[in-house]
Amino acid sequence: MLGSLAELVPVAHRRFGEKAALVFDGRTFSFSELHLLSNRFAAGLASLGVKPGDRVTIYAGNSWEWMVTYYGALKAGAVVNPLNVMLTPEEVEFVVEDCGAAVIVASSDKAGPLVGLKERGKIETVVVFGEDVPKWAASFDRLIEGGRDEFEIVKQASDALSTICYTSGTTGHPKGAMLSHRSVMLNAAMTAQMHVRTERDVVVIALPLAHVYGNVIMNGAMLTGMKLVLHKAFSEEAILEDVEAHRATMFEGVPTMYMYLLNHAGLDKYDLSSLTRCTVGGQTMPVAKMREVERRFGCPLIELWGMTEMAGLGTTHPFYGEIRHGSIGISLPYMETRVVGVDDPSRVLPAKEVGELMCRGPLIMQGYYNNEKATRETIEPDGWLHTGDLAYMDEDGYFFIVDRKKDMILTAGYNVYPAELERVIAAHPSVALVAVGSVPDEAKGELAKAYIVLKQGARGDAESVLAHCRQHLAAYKVPRLVQFVADLPKTSTGKVMRRALRQLDA
Repeated sequence: MLGSLAELVPVAHRRFGEKAALVFDGRTFSFSELHLLSNRFAAGLASLGVKPGDRVTIYAGNSWEWMVTYYGALKAGAVVNPLNVMLTPEEVEFVVEDCGAAVIVASSDKAGPLVGLKERGKIETVVVFGEDVPKWAASFDRLIEGGRDEFEIVKQASDALSTICYTSGTTGHPKGAMLSHRSVMLNAAMTAQMHVRTERDVVVIALPLAHVYGNVIMNGAMLTGMKLVLHKAFSEEAILEDVEAHRATMFEGVPTMYMYLLNHAGLDKYDLSSLTRCTVGGQTMPVAKMREVERRFGCPLIELWGMTEMAGLGTTHPFYGEIRHGSIGISLPYMETRVVGVDDPSRVLPAKEVGELMCRGPLIMQGYYNNEKATRETIEPDGWLHTGDLAYMDEDGYFFIVDRKKDMILTAGYNVYPAELERVIAAHPSVALVAVGSVPDEAKGELAKAYIVLKQGARGDAESVLAHCRQHLAAYKVPRLVQFVADLPKTSTGKVMRRALRQLDA
């Protein structure tokens, strides 16, 4: 394996040369061109005074500039700090101050509020993409134009810090997961191994590169020579057009993306015959919808599971192995996974018993930056990572997610798992998309409430949905409330935000 992430693009340049590496917004970049551009940006960062170990924050949506910034910063020996574009200026300020960033590289639409950080001395240098660059910021384009074609990358040990990736911060401030070069590269390599990614593949994604799911696909493309067709945002029409036009062999996304594609009126008019496999992760996906994807896309749908704290995937199915729908698969090579007692992580549970999923191995983060307390709470002294997911393992070693510990609904003393209800409701013929949340109840503590987006042309009939639930769920699990909505609140990756469901309450 390579010594550091900084070596990925130079090696890809030597191996794949002028082969198409990236397609974005109608422009195609070869592996050699990305190598040249990232060399120039690395030299530009050095001219701004960026030294090995400095933090470089990236605050922008998907673009070719994002990739050049990422690999250029790594070549310069910097630690990359990719930010979720949905963060507010206040949250950005916390992250920048917490990790001690020396430079923020931003798209023009995100640059405006950053002037306050510069004026208050929170950040020394801001670099902005495009032509509309404020006077107080440096121009990305000019750094590229003035940079050198040749740049000697800064050598880094494989166990050195490569990335500080902040969690979403659903409770309190975000936490910065510290990822080594080895953990990020190994995740990309083992994901490629499990899914048999090669230079013959063309992958279409709209996943944010700042998120570990998108990041592991991007690094995997550099490692294996795949062509990456990148979208700035998810659009059913644009995704389907590119799968057909580029003869894509893979599409990768979160469950909501597949739900929207299935509900798209023109889905069947596109030629998807080039697809050989697709992947889905980020949240559990109802088995009925997975089977529909396979039927209408004409290829296997491989579920995966992972976390920021392990640089991407922790489990998935091998492409040439058995794919069990509803399961997140088996551990990636070099990793250990087990299910333990919720209140006793030392007690490993037998097959079929629900407990907390825990992982150990070289993909696990080094800890949370500047937060020893949170690190101790998350990683046991023997290296096992608490995932916060409730799961069980079957007799053959396949893992199944039940739900997030924090999303569990307690109804009159019974545990109700939203993901289980969502899987059942999603099988109703009128349902395009569903999320289940909780509402307070004086008598029972909490009740389950289903928020449903209907398929095109379907009629909202709450009693029909509840009757369907009664056929497949124990009485205490059946939602007590149903609300039909136009859409569901989602994160930048397209995952449903259960914590925001109450904002939809009628």
